[in-house]
Amino acid sequence: MSENPSPVAPTVVRLAQYTKADQEEILGDSDDPFGVAWTGLTWLPKEDHFGIRHDGRLVAHAGLLRLPVAIGGTGTEVVGVGGVAVAPGMQGRGLARLVLAATLEHARTTGPRHALLFCRPPLVPLYRRLGWHPLDKDVLVEQPRGRLATMPLRTMVTPLHDDAHWPPGPVRLFSFPM
Repeated sequence: MSENPSPVAPTVVRLAQYTKADQEEILGDSDDPFGVAWTGLTWLPKEDHFGIRHDGRLVAHAGLLRLPVAIGGTGTEVVGVGGVAVAPGMQGRGLARLVLAATLEHARTTGPRHALLFCRPPLVPLYRRLGWHPLDKDVLVEQPRGRLATMPLRTMVTPLHDDAHWPPGPVRLFSFPM
């Protein structure tokens, strides 16, 4: 009697690049794969990318980059996390948790004390389960031609170090959002 082999746990890898074709491999060909076009915002690409492949196909991704920010009038940096995606047929398997954990593990080595992301309201419960906390303040972000915009999506943060506490006060991102 032969035993069924146990399934191999997904492995997160650092991606050398992340292209539009990679995004389409995960989310399909859509003009608005993240559902944020309605915001009218200009977004930054991420610099570091992490992904999960299943049967040779990219099925999950998260990216990050360091960003200048002021919190309560004090300048600092955060790690912006974005482009978090799990292929529709692969959702509910813990892939978002895995890819975000690897992304945040890398973020802890980059210097900033917090990570920040923007998400649509229906995703807030998912990110809460993954240890993120919503901010109850508006966040200002840069936009083309020196314009400031209030971020219409939900801003969430998570500490990157055990002793990191998000300071009080207004938040301004000194760049486009990620």
